[in-house]
Amino acid sequence: MGENRAILTGVHFWDGDYACAEGAIAAGCRFFAGYPITPSTEIAERIAQRFPLVGGTFIQMEDELASMAAVLGAAWAGTKAMTVTSGPGFSLMQENIGLGAMTETPCVVVDVQRGGPSTGLPTLTGQQDMMQARWGSHGDYEIIALSPSSPQECFDLTITCFDLSEKYRVPVLFMMDECVGHMTERVVVPEAERVKPVSRRWYRGPKNAYRPFKPDPDGVPPMVRAGQDYRIHITGLTHDERGYPVINAECQHWCVTRLVNKIRDNAEKIVMLDEYQVEDAEVLVVAYGISARVAFRAIEEARSRGIRAGMLRLITVWPFPERRVRELAAQVKAMVMPEINLGQVYLELERVVAGRCRTRHVPHCGGWVHDPKDIFEAIMECTR
Repeated sequence: MGENRAILTGVHFWDGDYACAEGAIAAGCRFFAGYPITPSTEIAERIAQRFPLVGGTFIQMEDELASMAAVLGAAWAGTKAMTVTSGPGFSLMQENIGLGAMTETPCVVVDVQRGGPSTGLPTLTGQQDMMQARWGSHGDYEIIALSPSSPQECFDLTITCFDLSEKYRVPVLFMMDECVGHMTERVVVPEAERVKPVSRRWYRGPKNAYRPFKPDPDGVPPMVRAGQDYRIHITGLTHDERGYPVINAECQHWCVTRLVNKIRDNAEKIVMLDEYQVEDAEVLVVAYGISARVAFRAIEEARSRGIRAGMLRLITVWPFPERRVRELAAQVKAMVMPEINLGQVYLELERVVAGRCRTRHVPHCGGWVHDPKDIFEAIMECTR
């Protein structure tokens, strides 16, 4: 079995963790550094088995801090790189995720969420890292975060995560949850020629003219492989287009504004949504991950009773789909958001809706999914 087996074409019955691992391989990922942690360990185990067969490098690091550092280094060496973790490990990675944002390092971080805080519920589900995904590191920066609702999406969207990381030169977070990670379903892997991962944007000019942070017109700089005779200076300090530290307000404005705007200015291209029965909806359920799947039963029950309920499923959670949410908030009477946390993405929903319609949160502390009856009751309450 060689490189031609990187894409296991056909129909499989995989859990979300295995599907994610296979999606990473299909996307061209060939470096993994990580540390085992429930409920993401199966991804690492699968990659450890498969990487020797496709020319990849797998390293079990001493902890999550080192794992994230190794991923950043591998990316600058020219390799598509990733790591996986869960709540406590995700916390440990935050400083180096911020370094990845500042150094514009393309990579993918998979967080299979479990109940927290602290050690919490290692084997049971949660969606309690969503706000940490957005603001977990310090300073101003923008990040991209996707959330799958099925093993099929774990395969498909992992490829998308790598594509986005390469296109915008930014760490991309894949916010799975334990239920989706451990759920086994049919996963269809297409023919290899139909999987066309985005390649890195390589610099093509003279070596002495290369500037690692000089952006193209779209705000994203091309890259080179470290060690190929280019002058490269990479630092977490505020820096100019050469990568050299410049400690003043003017350079801070140039540097940080561009980091933020290359995502904000392209938000409409980045955001992915799944809409169900939205056209005539009077109450809209806004959800992501496993919570969206549970909410379908509540929506169907409401429909059976004459309530026009619909679904806006967030595939991209960060950047938040502000434009579409505002449009729909002007159309519906209410928006209901179930989350397996006590109010994280809901805060963003409230901010964007800004009183255009009613909003209702359906919280859950974690450990299991919502009872659809609770979501149904919230929908009914919003129609009274």
